[in-house]
Amino acid sequence: MKVEIWSDVACPWCFVGKRRFEQALDRFAGKDGVEVVYRPYQLVPDAPETATPHRAWLADRYGPQSVAMDARVTELGKGEGIDFDFDTALHANTFLGHRLLHLAESEYGAAVQGVLKEALLTAHFSRGVDVGDQGQLTEIAVAAGLDRDRVTGYLAGDEGADAVRAQLAEGREIGITAVPTFVFEGKWAVQGGQEADTFLRVLEQVAAETAAEPDAPHGDSCADGACAV
Repeated sequence: MKVEIWSDVACPWCFVGKRRFEQALDRFAGKDGVEVVYRPYQLVPDAPETATPHRAWLADRYGPQSVAMDARVTELGKGEGIDFDFDTALHANTFLGHRLLHLAESEYGAAVQGVLKEALLTAHFSRGVDVGDQGQLTEIAVAAGLDRDRVTGYLAGDEGADAVRAQLAEGREIGITAVPTFVFEGKWAVQGGQEADTFLRVLEQVAAETAAEPDAPHGDSCADGACAV
């Protein structure tokens, strides 16, 4: 089974959803046969290249309610083992991060890409790292197992940029409007940071549907806890 997770590096619900999905996958009997791949999505594609404080950006966009929004996600994150630190988090353009994730998948495989995705989310939300900075991205990538010289040269040029843009366009074409969105076998979509039990039921249902009806039509999508545009 192939699961494509459309998400952004700077999406708190994507972090929550990732952890919950992994909990479900760990309980799924067929987990060894599941390939998980991360696909790019940018909540703020026009974010400036120079990072700014997350708190200031969110307040400017959502007003006074932004504090309560962060508080809610912070509390939910604790239950998933995530230490959200929005006081130090930076609002940054995530395109370079998506390019790096593309490199990880294409040259190192889905497992390494998953390690890098976790590292990027942790760096952004818990360590106040500028995930739009080439130097800091390089250190994160090397710690995740990528070759330093390869990453340095890759980020310094435009390699992979067109491929990421094509995937961003594909996401729009198939109707991805909020993240995280989990697409199972290219047919069934689940949107939002669902509870682990929900993800487990979906994994089991998709496995059963795939075995019984390989060409089954798309199922319904569900939405809750997603970062909407």
